Amino acid sequence: MSASNSLENSLLDHSLRYGTAPFTAASTLYLALFTSPDSAGGTLEDLEAGTLTNEVSGNGYTRQAIAFGAASGGQSQGPTGSAVTFTASGGNFGVVTHIAIMSAASSGTVYYAGSLQTSKSVDNGDSLQFAVNSITITMS
Repeated sequence: MSASNSLENSLLDHSLRYGTAPFTAASTLYLALFTSPDSAGGTLEDLEAGTLTNEVSGNGYTRQAIAFGAASGGQSQGPTGSAVTFTASGGNFGVVTHIAIMSAASSGTVYYAGSLQTSKSVDNGDSLQFAVNSITITMS
């Protein structure tokens, strides 16, 4: 997953200019789902820029709280504790192609974003589940 431009700048400022620009992380992180890229194919680029396009909406969708383990070797994995599950109810989510780690349950700041290895069509009654430690965030 890629760090958003906003997070990259915040972390740089925090580590290099702490006295004037400390970073305060969100107390709860949320996993968000995004559908097929927009007409310009820019979903990941949009998310890295902090622009929320193509987020799933309606049909029982809400961002789900997610936690990550302690970083080791430049990476962290989540979700910890238990799987995170999204279930479509009352209609389809569409084809989910991207995910993002967000700072809030609605709107908020994109922290990290990435493409799914395999897109998933989530139809009415279907679930999309992220098993424990199935999401890896790496900083290098």
